[in-house]
Amino acid sequence: MKQAYVFPGQGSQFPGMGKGHYDNNAFAKKLFESANETLGFRISDIMFNGTEDDLRKTDVTQPAVFLHSVIAYRNIESGRPDMVAGHSLGEFSALVANSTLSFEDALQLVSIRARAMQKAINIQQSTMAAILALSDEKVEEICREIQNDTGEIVVPANYNCPGQLVISGSIKGIEIACEKMKEAGAKRALILPVGGAFHSPLMQPAQEELKAAIEKTSFHNPTCPVYQNVTAKPVMDKEEIKQNLIDQLTGAVRWTQTIQAMIVNGAHTFVEIGPGKVLQGLIQKISKEVKVANID
Repeated sequence: MKQAYVFPGQGSQFPGMGKGHYDNNAFAKKLFESANETLGFRISDIMFNGTEDDLRKTDVTQPAVFLHSVIAYRNIESGRPDMVAGHSLGEFSALVANSTLSFEDALQLVSIRARAMQKAINIQQSTMAAILALSDEKVEEICREIQNDTGEIVVPANYNCPGQLVISGSIKGIEIACEKMKEAGAKRALILPVGGAFHSPLMQPAQEELKAAIEKTSFHNPTCPVYQNVTAKPVMDKEEIKQNLIDQLTGAVRWTQTIQAMIVNGAHTFVEIGPGKVLQGLIQKISKEVKVANID
């Protein structure tokens, strides 16, 4: 029976996040203040007092979710994971938990990643859509057909759980895809209120910027395997981890496959660490046999 720690990504933020940690834990307060200094602005003030719109800005959301997750992890008094994983941005939190990255280095990379993604969004308008109750194979097929027929970019981005796949691409491509997904029998094809086409080729400019930053950062071999988004396989080599982090910006988040692989390799209990309970819900849809818990 193995224990897996999993860390959420963008979308789990909420106004007031982390304030309880700051007010009641001296070590957490120290990390918040360190993050404020590293980022060059008081992210803690935005987390505690900002609106939902304030927290939706990519350059705020990503470091905020990362910071909350790592502080929650550091407050765990006992127990260490046998394996870790993170959903998109959450992969950086996972790499702090298994000692691949220091808190400070990971925060710097998260900040660079967020700003680079925002710049990529500004280059071309793009979006994402959630497709419900349609097989992965059918979604993949429709995406390929649209790209071949129209030249618009539309790709699978997040394999969240069986029957829930998020696609990513140009606005026109996503609009065409939503109509075709409904015609093919999707229960819903819903364009999401996000600023850009994350995990698609449209993030290529951000990928290049993140790659340069990763190559300058010290990585260490991990204390336990990290199951990375782009491969859904356990990784223990720091060089492979670096390459997978770079590839993740334009590649799909294979969350369904990741959880299934962790279960095959002995994971029985999944502990979601960070704001919200999104991953708990997804894991329960992937497998009814495992235990799930949350530490926020």
